[in-house]
Amino acid sequence: MPKRVLQGVVVSDANAKTVVVQVERRFIHPVMGKTVRRSKKYHAHDEAKTYKVGDLVRIRECKPISKLKRWEVIGRTEAAKP
Repeated sequence: MPKRVLQGVVVSDANAKTVVVQVERRFIHPVMGKTVRRSKKYHAHDEAKTYKVGDLVRIRECKPISKLKRWEVIGRTEAAKP
């Protein structure tokens, strides 16, 4: 089964070997018909601590690493703006 890949922004890098990535999804509300934005935070594994707050990254599903970590960072799409 293929692993899911999501794209989001790093909102925290304070933990050891972990970054928190906020992923936003957009969909059209079935009744109102307007676009609705929903976001969710995922804890992702970052072994080398290379990603910083504000980076746009891609994360992939993996086996459970800890209580909250079930994702791993696979690459940076865009660096944080200074």
